[in-house]
Amino acid sequence: MHPARIAELLQPFLSNCHSEPAKAGEEPAVLSAAQLQSISTYIDLLLHWNTRINLTAIRNEEEIVTRHFGESLFAASHLFPRVPSAFSAPSAVKSLDVDVDVAEARRPTAEPRVADLGSGAGFPGVPIKLWAPKISLTLIESNQKKATFLREIARALTLTNVNIQNVRAETLPLSTFDVVTLRAVERLPKVLPIAASLLAPSGRLALLIASNQLDAARSHLPNLSWDRPIPSPQSQSRLLLIGHQEPQE
Repeated sequence: MHPARIAELLQPFLSNCHSEPAKAGEEPAVLSAAQLQSISTYIDLLLHWNTRINLTAIRNEEEIVTRHFGESLFAASHLFPRVPSAFSAPSAVKSLDVDVDVAEARRPTAEPRVADLGSGAGFPGVPIKLWAPKISLTLIESNQKKATFLREIARALTLTNVNIQNVRAETLPLSTFDVVTLRAVERLPKVLPIAASLLAPSGRLALLIASNQLDAARSHLPNLSWDRPIPSPQSQSRLLLIGHQEPQE
């Protein structure tokens, strides 16, 4: 799929990435040419592997972009917001190196540890890694064939600091990750406590869920402090819900 078309389809998801209105002179965060090419490669591999194993019920390329990458990058932009000027239009390319250095200087020195539980075809974990390359990403997938696909994606996109765990999430060490993500996970009430147990003190749990799952998510994890749900663009029912683990005394 052509990167320019991918950028066009993703624009609504990234133009809504700021909770506050953009300041004068700021431009919406966009993806670089290399990131768009990575998404194009990802789509090709996903469709190729999908003929052998069931990774997604969506076969249309444009729907894959909007429903899988759009929602994933929407979450990424809220979890790891960028300095807009560092990733803006081509007119800013000449100053890009300087702007990136400034943005990097504002980030914590430790690499955020992110776990995508039940990663499946890699959403939202891999797009989050494409958006925020500095994170340390763990993809947790108990299905061996899907885990093999995730290794192929990491290799093909030359992603570094990515760990594929072909295990059940409850076997992993507790209180390990700064961010844990969940999307399209079956038996959500059963999985939620496992996901929360993986959170480090002050960690965040990011759920990409349907609106009818909102009350269940909150009620099963009453000890988390929940942000206001954020509607996903181009959807009547999909939400991003972020919960915060309270620091341990």
